[in-house]
Amino acid sequence: MSILGMMRVAALSTAAMAFVGSAEAANLFFEGDMVRGRPQEGATGPTCVLNSQFKHLEHVVWRVRVLKADGQPADDKALKSLVVQMSDGQTFTLAYGKHPRGTPTDAFWATAWPIPASFPTGSLTYKVVATNLDGATQEWAPFNVDLSRLTVVPGEVTFTK
Repeated sequence: MSILGMMRVAALSTAAMAFVGSAEAANLFFEGDMVRGRPQEGATGPTCVLNSQFKHLEHVVWRVRVLKADGQPADDKALKSLVVQMSDGQTFTLAYGKHPRGTPTDAFWATAWPIPASFPTGSLTYKVVATNLDGATQEWAPFNVDLSRLTVVPGEVTFTK
């Protein structure tokens, strides 16, 4: 093999090792969204609908799927915890389970936050932190775009009798 040929093989080997190394570093993959929470007695409006703007007293629900590097779900036996950390310091622990209630069709991590009537309006950023069984953590955050942020808008959810 010529020197030029050996240099090409060495360059390709180095590129392949860099790719494998970067794939191993990304050990968890996240998919997630926010939806309007389950029906509250007397609340109007659809539930489990993608949303980033919520009124006071509505339930914000974070739904997150975490996958391991092999593509298999990272469930509650693979992770010690999954937590939403909001920019105002609040944290919410997600639980792993089957959804929706009644006739489950999927399994993922979820948690809900009923927005207090006294909570200030405005936008909040958040991130999701996964902790594996060894205590190592990995974070995920939504796009850094205003419309992707959790926004509390003026008003309260309407309840009817």
